[in-house]
Amino acid sequence: MIEHEALVEAARQARENAHAPYSNFRVGAALRATSGRIFGGSNVENATYGLTVCAERVAIFKAMSEGERGFEAIAVVTDTDTLTPPCGACRQLIWEFCGDVPVILANLKGKTETLPMRELFPRPFDSRNL
Repeated sequence: MIEHEALVEAARQARENAHAPYSNFRVGAALRATSGRIFGGSNVENATYGLTVCAERVAIFKAMSEGERGFEAIAVVTDTDTLTPPCGACRQLIWEFCGDVPVILANLKGKTETLPMRELFPRPFDSRNL
């Protein structure tokens, strides 16, 4: 999908900034706001692991902290043969802040797959449950 190429490229570039000295599992994400701005994020590990932050959350937090509130799509890039979807915590945040956006999974070999968020997170907990 040509419309997602720039987003995947931004995620690839963000991946270069990953701080993953423990797992060596470098992840990049890029989130496109409805304004057209793209926000990249990379995973940042910590020796305690529990304080590690995923690339998807970094991208969302960056966008939110700069005032963005509407989002069109998110891309996630890893260097794996099997495409890597967001973890459960990231799925919750993507759903809450981005809704049913396309999630583009990609690897460094050019393989991609695009899924609607509702397929990755079919029964979300959100404000409707409160």
